[in-house]
Amino acid sequence: MESRLANLESQASILEPDAAERRHLRDAVVSHAEEFLEGLEDRLAYVVTDHKGAGLSDMPIRETGRAIEDLLERWTHDVEVPGLNPASGGHLAYIPGGGIYPSSLGDYLAAITNRYAGVFFASPGAVRMENLMVRWMADIIGYPEGAGGDLSSGGSIANLTAIVTAREAKGVDSERVRRSVIYATEQVHHCVGKAIGIAGLKEAPVRRVAMDSRFRMEPEDLANQMDRDREDGLDPFLVVASGGTTDTGAVDPIGEIARVAKARDAWFHVDAAYGGFFVLTPEAPDPIRELHLADSVVLDPHKGLFLPYGSGALLVRDRELLYKAHRYDANYMRDTHRSREEPSPADHSPELTRHFRGLRLWLPLQLFGVAPFRACLSEKIWLTRYFYEKLHEIPHMELGPDPELSVCLFRHVPPGKDADAVNARLIEEIQSDGRVFLSSTHVNGNHWLRLAVLAFRTHRSTVDRALDVIRALVDKEARS
Repeated sequence: MESRLANLESQASILEPDAAERRHLRDAVVSHAEEFLEGLEDRLAYVVTDHKGAGLSDMPIRETGRAIEDLLERWTHDVEVPGLNPASGGHLAYIPGGGIYPSSLGDYLAAITNRYAGVFFASPGAVRMENLMVRWMADIIGYPEGAGGDLSSGGSIANLTAIVTAREAKGVDSERVRRSVIYATEQVHHCVGKAIGIAGLKEAPVRRVAMDSRFRMEPEDLANQMDRDREDGLDPFLVVASGGTTDTGAVDPIGEIARVAKARDAWFHVDAAYGGFFVLTPEAPDPIRELHLADSVVLDPHKGLFLPYGSGALLVRDRELLYKAHRYDANYMRDTHRSREEPSPADHSPELTRHFRGLRLWLPLQLFGVAPFRACLSEKIWLTRYFYEKLHEIPHMELGPDPELSVCLFRHVPPGKDADAVNARLIEEIQSDGRVFLSSTHVNGNHWLRLAVLAFRTHRSTVDRALDVIRALVDKEARS
């Protein structure tokens, strides 16, 4: 047995490189990363390749390892190059994510130390750090001392966690689901509908609330629908508003909606994954400053704080309701009961084992302070306004509502042509060009293009480049 153990230990020791081996691996990766960052300004925002990463299949997992140089070459060819480059300032589609450098260092330390941030007993410092980040976010939106929350993988899990909390807080059991009504507009993010189903509420009635000409929820229609449902013997249960919609960037009138929901004893949730962090700026629309009136709010640090993907957050006005909805126990966790000075994140979300997300947020905020984040967010608002104004100078351009945040809707409508076909062709050509990457959407049955400015590397030169591409393609269309 001793001989067998010694042999296995020898084979397994490959998993623990010595200092020289670690330096070789680390230097290769850091050198590659630096080359990527230094050349980023010259890289396309979108690259179309024939192989689309299929070469990864030519390097199957095998019993023996490969050289780091060969792996980085494969990574570059099949992962780094094809498709969207989310690290580019030219990423102006969907809602861009971030990727600020210190967060990668935070993730490196979190992975090297393998700190477990789920339970206070296991890693009190890591849990304190995550709770401090939750408290900081609660403070910036104006939540009271009793608020709580969780650092999640993103807005989808954060919205799911919020809806489960609302379900439990309002006592919506299996007998009540079919009469517990949910209210939202057509512009609510699709992950909310997914969360409703996952939370066991698929049979709950969902009412679509009317919107104004700027795609914002109409509080009067919300009140009327809730009152009619109450008269019909149903229970108005959950109102979901948006603090910046993905399609149009619209911000629902949060204060007015909060008053309607509270008067009817419904849970009021705001998905502010995109727009919530604009509360840091002087340019934020007034409703963003009313997030504290909601029972729960979703924010995405990988959007408005420019962190790497995998950084979401849920805030709940009453921490105890979040705890009651997600707290479970197990016999093997008995030792953890001895140390409960701080709430454990595992008691506030569906996750038990989880990545230590707090460090990727804490490190850049401590290194840089809040000021540059505020400036970057303000810059994005002004860049979008700048783009919107410049579009007026392009012939036959139809514009959506003037931007509230950093999303701008527009479409080219040349006389005598099918506008939807023109804009479908225009977005395809923008993406094929690759210098910037925009996306399209359908609003009120029409094909619209949209610019979303939130990447921290997006500056005026980037927006000017986008305008140049659009002008050139519009001129091409006019000659066709």
